[in-house]
Amino acid sequence: MTDTKLKILFVASEVEGFAKTGGLADVAKALPLALHEHGHDVRVMMPLYRTVKGAETAEFLCNQTMCPQSGLPEIPYAIKRLKMGNVPVYGIDSPHYFDRAGLYGEDDHAYNDNGERFAFFSLAILQSCETLDFIPDIIHCNDWHTSLVPFLLKTRYRDNGRFSHTKTVLTCHNAAYQGIFDKSQLKLIPEINSCMDHQVLENYSYINYLKAGVLYADKINAVSPNYASELLTPLGSHGMSHCFVNRIRDFEGIINGCDYNDWNPEVDPHLPQNYSAQDLSGKTVCKAKLQQEVGLAQSDKAIFGMVCRLTEQKGFNILLPALEDLLLHDIQLIIVGTGDPAITGHLRSLEQHHPEKFKFVNTYSDYLSHLVEAGADFFLMPSLFEPCGLNQLYSLAYGTLPIVRGVGGLKDTVNDYDQDNDNGNGFMFYEPEPVDLINLLRRVLLLYIERPDEITRLKTQAMQSHFYWSESVIQYERLYAKALERYAL
Repeated sequence: MTDTKLKILFVASEVEGFAKTGGLADVAKALPLALHEHGHDVRVMMPLYRTVKGAETAEFLCNQTMCPQSGLPEIPYAIKRLKMGNVPVYGIDSPHYFDRAGLYGEDDHAYNDNGERFAFFSLAILQSCETLDFIPDIIHCNDWHTSLVPFLLKTRYRDNGRFSHTKTVLTCHNAAYQGIFDKSQLKLIPEINSCMDHQVLENYSYINYLKAGVLYADKINAVSPNYASELLTPLGSHGMSHCFVNRIRDFEGIINGCDYNDWNPEVDPHLPQNYSAQDLSGKTVCKAKLQQEVGLAQSDKAIFGMVCRLTEQKGFNILLPALEDLLLHDIQLIIVGTGDPAITGHLRSLEQHHPEKFKFVNTYSDYLSHLVEAGADFFLMPSLFEPCGLNQLYSLAYGTLPIVRGVGGLKDTVNDYDQDNDNGNGFMFYEPEPVDLINLLRRVLLLYIERPDEITRLKTQAMQSHFYWSESVIQYERLYAKALERYAL
């Protein structure tokens, strides 16, 4: 823990408890709260979408006007304040850009003006800092949505004395999403065409927001050490490896923590009976409740569970063929999630062919998410890539053994039983092939049937694996210190 208390502005496009589509939101809640616990003056800033919880009762602070340099009409917006524990959350309230049904799009189609929307948000971040008289030591940016902030600080705001000591850190949560937009969406930031380095251009007509952030941020990190290593390779970086390699001295991986306030089977209010590593009896009650909830027969058969967005990233091209074989065995399978209609259709078909073994719940449900984590015996994460992953951390906490592919943060957090029987807390395969997955699933099922005491030992051991944000915070404090030292010399 550092003795230096910093002023930190954490900027993100979504925050758990207010608006969420993925793991970024979880980090945008847990990390600022953990930094606050370490004594830092932390504020969070996000768009005030129509769907933000509590938006209608947010405290009005002031009206603002953005005056574009390109002769465009002035853009009015307001700054409003919400609370996340003792951490203020500032919402940028612009009906033109954010009063919409979705965060980034609707019906699986992104909004056509997302580039302009988040260019506006990046400008509003810096303008609002001045209005609120909060000039941070560190602006912590997250993913492409806020990646223009480092560029703006080193171009438009370069000679602004108030920000002369402000440094930026950019966290890359998922490099598959880079924010590539036609230059026409950058009308609010016209200098980007003349100042932007060729490294962030795509075919000369498009700007890559994430590349801009990687180029201009003072320090960069990925959300796990193994994912940071993958981003240095052409295959693992989605075409951006040269950008990360060029910034190798300013780039590292920091594993995400788990928010055990929300994910703790000892106190989880979603569960019919709580349990702990010392007493797993409540897990049996949760298993029966899960079976009842989805309409499966109550039994002690192995339950394989999965909760995720139904996307290619989550490994469905590997999983779907493997499930055809897995469902020939005497098991139960539960998948909860929404997403790609093609994947949804395939899962529906499988369910119709195996109604007594497989239930697909096409929804997002916080309650079911917790119940699957508690009631299943094994949790499936055969991801093609997984920058950090959170569900494997939840699974470990609930004694539900994760079955993962050895990529990204999954490799950093799951100890493969086949490689280390004594210290294993889950199971891992490596090649993105259905045959490799089904072979592992059959080995796991055989272990479950023939060695139930060993499975119980593994569940207990998994629950003793902890990934605390308080430990990750120390690494972020060091990263902030490096960013501030670099330009203090």
